[in-house]
Amino acid sequence: MAGRATGIFTGIIAMIALGAALNMAQSVFTPVAFALFIIAIVWPVQKRLQTRMPPLAAVLVTLLVTLAVVGSVLSTVVWGVGHVGQWVFANLARFQSVYEQGTDWLEGHGFVMAGLFADNFDVRWMLRVIQDVSSRLNTLASFLVITFVYVLLGLLEVDVLRRQVVRLKRADIGAYLVAATADSARKLQVYMWVRTLMSIATGIVVWAFTLMAGLELATAWGAIAFAMNYIPFIGPFVATLLPTLFAVVQSGSWELAALVFCCLNIIQFLTGSYLEPRIAGKALAVSPFMVLLGVFVWSFIWGLPGAFIGVPILIVALTFFAHSATYHWVADLLSGQEPAEPEPDEVRQGAP
Repeated sequence: MAGRATGIFTGIIAMIALGAALNMAQSVFTPVAFALFIIAIVWPVQKRLQTRMPPLAAVLVTLLVTLAVVGSVLSTVVWGVGHVGQWVFANLARFQSVYEQGTDWLEGHGFVMAGLFADNFDVRWMLRVIQDVSSRLNTLASFLVITFVYVLLGLLEVDVLRRQVVRLKRADIGAYLVAATADSARKLQVYMWVRTLMSIATGIVVWAFTLMAGLELATAWGAIAFAMNYIPFIGPFVATLLPTLFAVVQSGSWELAALVFCCLNIIQFLTGSYLEPRIAGKALAVSPFMVLLGVFVWSFIWGLPGAFIGVPILIVALTFFAHSATYHWVADLLSGQEPAEPEPDEVRQGAP
C-alpha cells in the first residue's frame, strides 16, 4: 500500500514538473504541438494530391491551402475585434454612463463598495483590452511561420517515419503506434470537421439573431462567434457575454440585454451540447468534465493557444489509451459514455 501511494505521489509530482516545463518552454513546444495537429488534419489531402503530382508539389499545395484557411479564420477574428474596438472608441461616453447607472443601482441596494470602483473606473481600459487582443492576433504571424516550417518538414517525413515505425524490432510496439496514430488522426479530422460545421452554423445564427434584435455590429458578432466557437466553453462564453454588454450600452435596456444573453446561450447550447455530440457520435467520446478540465489546464499552461489545442491533445491521449490492452480502462472511464451491457457469458464468468 505504501509503495502504491509513493507511486501515485511521484506521478503527481512528475505531471506538475512536466506542466511547468511545458509552460517555461512554451515558445518551443507550442508550434510543434500545432504542427503535429495540422499534419494530422491535412495529411489525407496531401495523400490524394500525391497520386496526381510529385510529392514535393503535393506538400507545397497542401501547405498553401492550409495557410490560406488558417489565415482566413484569423483575419475574420481580427476584422471582428477591430470593428468592435472602433465602436467602443466612438461610444466611450455611453459606456461610462451605463457603468455609472449600474454603480448607482448597486449602491441603492446596499453595495457600498461599488462607488469606490466607479471613482477609479475608466472605460478606456476596455479599448486597451481590445487593442491588446488585436495586437496579439497580429503577432501570430511569427508563430505561424515557425509552425508551418514544422508542418512542411513533417509532411515530407510522414511516409518515412511510418516505414521506420513498422520496421521496429518490437513488431507489437510498431503496430500499436501505427494503429493509435492513424486512429488519432482520424478522430482529429472528425473533430475539426464537426467543430468547423458547428462554428459556421453558430456564426450564421448569431449574425441573424443580432440583426433581428436591432444590435449594431451584427456581422462582427457573427464573425467573432464563428471564430470563438473553436475554443470549447471559453469561446462561446466570450461570444455570448460581449454582445450582451454592448446591447446594454446601445439600447440602455437591461431587458433587451437579458433577452440577448438568454437567446445567445440557447444558441450555444443547441449547437455545442445538442447538435455537435449527435453529429460526432461515439467517434469523439470524451467526458464533458474532461473537456472542460483540458481547456482550463492547457490554457493555464499555454494561454489562448492552449485553450484551442487542449481538447485535441486530450483526444489523442485517450485514443492511445484505448489502443492499449493495459490502459484501455482509462479511455472507457473518461469517455462519458454509458458502459455496454455485459454479455450473458461475461455475467456468468464474473459471478461468484
